[in-house]
Amino acid sequence: MAIQTANDATFSEVLKSNENVIVKYYADWCGSCKLFAPKYRRLSDNEAYSQVVFLDVNAEESPEARKLAGVDNLPFFAVFKNGELLKGSSTSKEENVVELINLLNA
Repeated sequence: MAIQTANDATFSEVLKSNENVIVKYYADWCGSCKLFAPKYRRLSDNEAYSQVVFLDVNAEESPEARKLAGVDNLPFFAVFKNGELLKGSSTSKEENVVELINLLNA
């Protein structure tokens, strides 16, 4: 599935309209964010995660969306189920992101 983008204006609506959402918070200047982008794209294309919406949010341009997940470092990943934050984590390790996604299927 393609990665969607959201900002403060659209973030709440995306969470309300989708049961399982993982969000990657990034900034344009963040080198680790850029390095992780191909991994995130690959995960979004994985059939095992077809029920999960993959979302990109620019943390600098979306302070309200950033606050909802408690973003403290970048890249930061957060999983939301039925609009509620389950967990968030600052990481650049693919296995940590997979663990977060798996929380949605628990």
